[in-house]
Amino acid sequence: MLMNTLNKDLDSRITWDNSSWNLNDCDNGGSITNSIYQDHEGRNISENESYNDLDRTQKYNHLWVLCEDCYQLNYQRFLKSKMNICEHCGFHLKMGSPDRIELLVDQGTWNSMDEDMVSLDPIGWDSENESFEDNKNPDDNQLDREQLDGDDQNSDKDWDPFSRPFCAVFSDSDGDLVSGHLSDSDEDLILENEKPYVDRIDFYQRETGLKEAVQTGTGQIKGIPVAIGFMEFKFLGGSMGSVVGEKINRLIQYATKQSLPLILVCASGGARMQEGSLSLMQMAKISSALFDYKSNKKSFYTSILTSPTTGGVTASFGMLGEIIIAEPHAYIAFAGKRVIEETLKIIVPEGSQETEYLFDKGLFDPVVPRNLLKDVLSQLLKKIYALLSLTSNENEIK
Repeated sequence: MLMNTLNKDLDSRITWDNSSWNLNDCDNGGSITNSIYQDHEGRNISENESYNDLDRTQKYNHLWVLCEDCYQLNYQRFLKSKMNICEHCGFHLKMGSPDRIELLVDQGTWNSMDEDMVSLDPIGWDSENESFEDNKNPDDNQLDREQLDGDDQNSDKDWDPFSRPFCAVFSDSDGDLVSGHLSDSDEDLILENEKPYVDRIDFYQRETGLKEAVQTGTGQIKGIPVAIGFMEFKFLGGSMGSVVGEKINRLIQYATKQSLPLILVCASGGARMQEGSLSLMQMAKISSALFDYKSNKKSFYTSILTSPTTGGVTASFGMLGEIIIAEPHAYIAFAGKRVIEETLKIIVPEGSQETEYLFDKGLFDPVVPRNLLKDVLSQLLKKIYALLSLTSNENEIK
């Protein structure tokens, strides 16, 4: 309905011949091959005037969310009430940690932990970067830029508008999805990603309202007390730095002392490269804490894998749960498709790193839709508690 309204609005403003309408790729900022068009009153308009119409369309692109699977638009206002599930195909779109807390934890029972912990620059990432760039030959820098430009041009053959979040996407009169200008917020994001590490941390803190890429705390799931952590992919790709690792470690230690069930909701690109080996050490630290936690016979750890869960998170606590739950259609992997193909020189089949294929291979336990997740967790915890109580009583009798 919204798409039809949008298309009618565009049609009422501009008419064009198919042979004269063309948008180039986003790297060139979007350009039109023929500079003269006609509006609905038959007046000739220039490129800049036609771009103004596109800008009007993009001005309202924050009202819709594009489905990554069927490429249909979902109205942002109603998406939260639908648990970020596409109303057209049922695909599970990405969900932020605040929404997940609201989805899983009983209202009024959430108590956050260690929320004031923030990342610094423990290995001097930016100073090392500057030193490396200063020592390079200027000709080498120019060569690197040319190679990068060449890679971008070569990639245009297989260019996918939805693989680049900084490309504006909208529908033309035929309903086909095409790319447009970068929005101001998109350009700000690209510029922020080129800034020093500490400045990027500050930027994502302002963008997400969070101090780091994970929220940890205690709460109740249908009256059952739990220790639970939620990773936030919007914060530097949910990457696991020293603060993320420490917050999860402290949560596990608290759950161990209080004999609480432990739940970790994973959404991460893996270890944070800006903290080097310190971020890799978090894998061992968290795994060691989980070993101590599991030594308590009354403990129960559940990991929930959402899209994406990759890298060091997959290689550590993401796969250490007694029960491992995955959302439908989630991207779950250790190394990404491109990295595997470039390193091993093999072709990774499409869909081989998604929930359904991996479930058939026995990688995890149930695949649970988001709208059923809270009920499944509560039933699971109740049965585990009953089993642990039964086992405890039998041991006392013996």
